[in-house]
This record gives sequence, C-alpha cells and structure tokens, in this order.
Amino acid sequence: MKLGNTIRRCRFDNNEMSQQNLADAVGVTRQTIFSIEKGKFIPSTLLALKLAKFFHKKVEDIFYLIEN
Repeated sequence: MKLGNTIRRCRFDNNEMSQQNLADAVGVTRQTIFSIEKGKFIPSTLLALKLAKFFHKKVEDIFYLIEN
C-alpha cells in the first residue's frame, strides 16, 4: 500500500497557496511539502494533524491509502 494525499488540491482551493507558504504555516521546509505531495515522504502523525488543522479538514480527508 501507498499513502496518497490531496495537499496540492487543498493548496489550490486555498487561494492557490504556494508550497513555501504552506511550509511556513506548519513549520517545515518547502522540500518537505513537495516530497509529501509527490508521495516520496510519509509525514509524521504530528505533521499530518497540523496540515489537517491548517486546512480545517479531517486527516482522512487529506491522506488516504492506495492499494497496489
């Protein structure tokens, strides 16, 4: 299984927010946001919760499992 996410869509829906602005808001680097969006990095529970809180969504609305 892989972890999918809707972060890019959430950024777009939030006034086309940049990766850098999101990174600054949740306390990580732009590269971290990029890597999560591309599925190359699985965020910690803390970061997943911060992202969900920032976008006013549930964690499962942002992250989902992809079965191979």
